[in-house]
Amino acid sequence: MITINEHYNKLQASYLFSNIAKRVTEYQKNNPEKEIIKMGIGDVTKPLPPACIKAFHRAVDEMAKESSFRGYGPEQGYEFLRKAISENDFQVRGAAIEADEIFVSDGAKCDTGNIQELFSTEIVVAIPDPVYPVYLDTNVMAGRTGNFQKGRYENIVYLNAVKENNFVPALPEQKVDLIYLCFPNNPTGSTISRDELKTWVEYARQNKALILFDAAYEAFINDAALPKSIYEIDGAQEVAIEFRSFSKKAGFTGTRCAYTVVPKACTAYDSSGQQQLLHNLWSRRHSTKFNGVSYPVQRAAEAIYSPEGQQQSADLITYYMTNAALIRSQITALGYECVGGDNSPYIWIDGHADSWKFFDLLLEKAGVVCTPGAGFGTCGEGYIRLSAFNSYENVSLAMQRIRQSLD
Repeated sequence: MITINEHYNKLQASYLFSNIAKRVTEYQKNNPEKEIIKMGIGDVTKPLPPACIKAFHRAVDEMAKESSFRGYGPEQGYEFLRKAISENDFQVRGAAIEADEIFVSDGAKCDTGNIQELFSTEIVVAIPDPVYPVYLDTNVMAGRTGNFQKGRYENIVYLNAVKENNFVPALPEQKVDLIYLCFPNNPTGSTISRDELKTWVEYARQNKALILFDAAYEAFINDAALPKSIYEIDGAQEVAIEFRSFSKKAGFTGTRCAYTVVPKACTAYDSSGQQQLLHNLWSRRHSTKFNGVSYPVQRAAEAIYSPEGQQQSADLITYYMTNAALIRSQITALGYECVGGDNSPYIWIDGHADSWKFFDLLLEKAGVVCTPGAGFGTCGEGYIRLSAFNSYENVSLAMQRIRQSLD
């Protein structure tokens, strides 16, 4: 008799964004004349940078010729892209990350979900609240949690990120083994200072723990004092794995390209207490379960690091951050407290109301889709998230509608 992985039955309802999509679809079905402005998910709307398009076309043309055709590429990514990443994203900021410590993939979501396969199901996992759902749900699927009770799973150490701590969670009071951190944060848009990040690195070193650092939104950091990589902190290469994405940085959400950094100095332990190199384990997993990102996509990603590509990507970031500034200023003018929108494309708004009710209010009265904070955890209740990923015209119209619906 074939049996299922019953840990899947512990998952709550549907995936957050699928739930939102179903509600919006139902609303549109019942209100076909209503124009909806979607500011919920973090999906970009502007085209790829021209430099990436040119590189994409060149690479496709190569694939049309027998002399330059390429079949399977290296699972870890082509050397030309890994080298460009190491030099431009890390070494220029003083982080000694080498090309062979970088693993190119089809998305940070995939990697943050898959990385937990390297670790025992007996470890103690610490996850922020509110949180990007993938971190939590993949650990539920793996069997590291107990049942869901009173809004939280048993056996998970929740790191509350609330207004009182500026949405940067404090160190856990108990010893933990695996720590998820995301900055600039999704969903709250909060950032972490260099000293605060140093505190987490020191904790991991002292407790033989590992940090999974999601830096998918680092390109939106405007404040030069803020770290863009955890590897800017001394000792982090021994206790941290970092995830990054080209999705938001250069509009690759539909093209799919990201990467994970696993330093060769990064270790975990086997059951006898012996150190094991995580670089080797991830390389083995990556090579076994992934066949690599296509050659044309990697050439397009490489073009981000050309002078033209860097300027064009920066222009995209500026465009979205102009939207974010508008949202933040308008929401503040309405008397609502918020965080984000300055070093992040997300604005986390204290609605002083039930999150899903606020979601329904904006959908029904303004025709605007947000993301209810309760979908990110119990600490998200009362909040909503607005995304800056839309056209400036749509964002302006959305804020006009929101003003009218909330005044």
